Amino acid sequence: MNRLLRRHAPGATVTNGRAPEAVRAAVEAYFSGDLRALDGLTVRTGGTAFQRAVWDSLRSIPAGETRTYGQLAAAIGAPKAVRAAGLANGQNPVAVIVPCHRVIGANGTLTGYAGGLERKRWLLEHERRA
Repeated sequence: MNRLLRRHAPGATVTNGRAPEAVRAAVEAYFSGDLRALDGLTVRTGGTAFQRAVWDSLRSIPAGETRTYGQLAAAIGAPKAVRAAGLANGQNPVAVIVPCHRVIGANGTLTGYAGGLERKRWLLEHERRA
């Protein structure tokens, strides 16, 4: 957590407490089947302009759908930056809210996910079921 804070919010600190009610309600609604519940949350992150472009693009992928890393790179106007888009995807500091799990390999296989491939598979299946 501290590493992410240093990278994305220099000078910020973590205090014990609860997430804001709107965030808790949106996450609970998402996991209860309301897949659009997270869409209204405002996300402010650090990162480079390129990373923020990737993360913004991730939020435009509809729940239940996937995109390849190549499609993600093309969507931000950098079709040759596939690996860079993949790296930015992997550095997403707010997984699920910024749905990096919706990005798959060019051949349709599930590829890296910080939470593990089983969790990525579960999230994609959850979205397809709802």
